[in-house]
Amino acid sequence: MNRETCGLLLGKDKGHKYSVTTLLIPKQHSTSDTCTMDEEELVLQFTEERSLITLGWIHTHPSQSCFMSSVDLHTHSGFQRMLPESFAVVCAPKSNPNFGIFRLTDPPGLSIILNCEAKEAFHPHPDEPIYTDADKGHVQMKDSPLEIVDLR
Repeated sequence: MNRETCGLLLGKDKGHKYSVTTLLIPKQHSTSDTCTMDEEELVLQFTEERSLITLGWIHTHPSQSCFMSSVDLHTHSGFQRMLPESFAVVCAPKSNPNFGIFRLTDPPGLSIILNCEAKEAFHPHPDEPIYTDADKGHVQMKDSPLEIVDLR
């Protein structure tokens, strides 16, 4: 339908690592290049009832390539500010590669985005390494069970 979809990657602190156990798809509204969660109190209730923490988020780029847009960077900065290990997954089914796992560099990316004062949603940032692949050691994909919960 050419609409973005977003979800939260929830899990547990296993002491020396975090483990994603649940993909929660919240109520949301979207366009071809944006997705916004609705009724966030339902997400909070879900995570608290199950003692889960938000480890990252996932969203689609239905007609674009696999990258972090300026909107994505600003969204992710809130996650990474709360949990430095958090990561973002972008699924781009019409692109090659068709998915990527990313995080802001720190330094300089996290502070650049947190201090950005641009008002428009999509805008340029300095030509610096603002984000990087997170699947080269930071995030390890394992064949583990994943519960998918759709609140839509």
